[in-house]
Amino acid sequence: MSLYYIKHITKYTYSDNVIDGANQIRLYPFNNEFQKVVSQKILINGNPNIHVYQDFYFNSVGSFMLVEPHNFLSIESDIEVITKPVIFPEDSANPEKQWQLLESLKNDTQFIDYLKYITFDGTPEIFEMIKEKNPSKISPYKIALEFCEFIYTNFKYIQGITNVDSKLDLVWELKAGVCQDFTNILLQMVRMLGIPARYVSGYICPGDSKTRGEGATHAWIEVYIPFYGWLGLDPTNNLVASEHHVKLAIGKNYNDCAPVKGVYKGHVTDSLYVKVHVSATKNYNDISIAHTDMEKSKATEKNTTTNSYRQNLEFIQQQQ
Repeated sequence: MSLYYIKHITKYTYSDNVIDGANQIRLYPFNNEFQKVVSQKILINGNPNIHVYQDFYFNSVGSFMLVEPHNFLSIESDIEVITKPVIFPEDSANPEKQWQLLESLKNDTQFIDYLKYITFDGTPEIFEMIKEKNPSKISPYKIALEFCEFIYTNFKYIQGITNVDSKLDLVWELKAGVCQDFTNILLQMVRMLGIPARYVSGYICPGDSKTRGEGATHAWIEVYIPFYGWLGLDPTNNLVASEHHVKLAIGKNYNDCAPVKGVYKGHVTDSLYVKVHVSATKNYNDISIAHTDMEKSKATEKNTTTNSYRQNLEFIQQQQ
């Protein structure tokens, strides 16, 4: 069992006042048998009322408005959470029976969204890999682990080489990127096998060895293992998601899990600061909203006559 303190700061700064800000946050960790939220406090400038509800994927979503003129949006989440190690699949069932069970899920409404894959330049090569491995002779669990290791071994972790608009084609060509890129590729690979897979956003916490993706939100996938259930796989670190992973949201893809998104009215440019600090002790002295840590998004002008969409600017955080 592990105890973690997580402080997550998000601040948008606008070049002028904006109005009618309508926002959604998916910053509420799941409460389940493997993680328990001891406490959480969310502070937002202007102290708006936050309406919390569950979306289609059972994520907790907070919705709030900032109607009055404002030139920044600051969101601070302080979490105390206890995590427990997951129980790994026994994987003792006959592989053929496991694949038959997965085949039966193709028309099940609970899994349809998690089986649709996107074709891209790497699709033919991946199908060739699948053919060579002869999945009928190997369990879904083992082949999913092999594909997770394939991403970890063959893709380099390089920050800044991709962005939220980068296509799978580019990531496959570069064989490089960050957690979101690796998650998106593995998501397609596993779905091509016929294994349901979903996108997960959350945090990775310090463990016995150095992990990639600390200091920001993290991304990984969950695969559905027959006779077991959902299991998290982290291709960025080649790990089964366990007590060092804190889950915030799940969905078909990143858009279903974006930590912060919203709309506002205003003709402005904007910049974004994001910082996540995870520790086994409650010490936030080194965390502050400092200009030296400012992550600037591409400046985009917004039309005052329309309700402009702030296209999940927190992608910068997700790209670490």
